[in-house]
Parts: sequence; structure tokens; C-alpha cells
Amino acid sequence: MEPIRVGVLTISDRCSRGEAQDRSGPAIIDSLPSAQYHVALAEIVPDEHEKIAATLSRWADEDHCDLILTTGGTGFSARDITPEATLRVIEREASGLSTLLTVEGLKKTPFAALSRGIAGIRGSAIIINLPGSPAGAREGVQSLLPILPHAVDVLKSRETSHPAT
Repeated sequence: MEPIRVGVLTISDRCSRGEAQDRSGPAIIDSLPSAQYHVALAEIVPDEHEKIAATLSRWADEDHCDLILTTGGTGFSARDITPEATLRVIEREASGLSTLLTVEGLKKTPFAALSRGIAGIRGSAIIINLPGSPAGAREGVQSLLPILPHAVDVLKSRETSHPAT
């Protein structure tokens, strides 16, 4: 089976200006088994609706990512607008994925309740908002790994040996 084509988008004003080092994007990339996942794109954009939405749309529509993982911009500050930008581009929500992230995150820390990340589908791409901390992003990926291959297979109407959904 061909690897899942992944885009990792870090949303951070400070990282996009070079004032801080992105640690969450690399944490996500390091958490994806290379035999099953191919990280084709990785970028950093500021917390701006248009830049986030344009990148997500381009990666789904033109670059044909199967999976787009974002990190950052899911908190409570005024600049944290990743979920709102994501809602502008997805066609269908996948609330079970965001629920899984919250439930698994709460097993580690009560601060997981402060993440507003969402998940959804645009065309044949799954878009998932992960927390902005390296630990939260890594743990989020780990909680999703058992189901992502099946989700991608179903979305792309490929044969799967996983249980029916």
C-alpha cells in the first residue's frame, strides 16, 4: 500500500517571524511512522485566517494531501483562530476525531480541555487540528495512529481490511 501523503502546518505568529523555533511541527513529523506516512509538505504560517485557509485549501485541492495535521492556534487567546479558519475550508466535520483527541488528552492533563481543535474533510483530505505544544501534538498523533489508515482508505474508497464503519 502506498504511504499516506501528509502535510504538517504549524500556525504561530512568533515562529513565522523567526522569533521562536517550531518544535511542534517536528514533533508531529517524528511521531509518524515513515513506512506508512510520507510528509510531503511542512510549513509555518502566522495566526491569520486567510493564510491558514489558503494553505489548507491548496494542500487538499492542488497538492493532494491525504492528511493535513495542523498544530497551534487552538487555544483561548484572541489570535488563536485555527479552528475558525479550518471551518471555512472543510466540507464535512469529523467530530469523532476531535473528540478522540480531547478524551485521550484529558488522560494526560486537564489542560486538554482548553484545546478547541476540530477535524473535518475537504475533498479527499482529512484535516485535523492538534494542540500547539510539542507534547500535546505528539500525544495527539499517537492517539490517532490506530485509526488514520482506515479513515484514509474509506475516504479514498480503497479496499480495507479494517472493520467497517
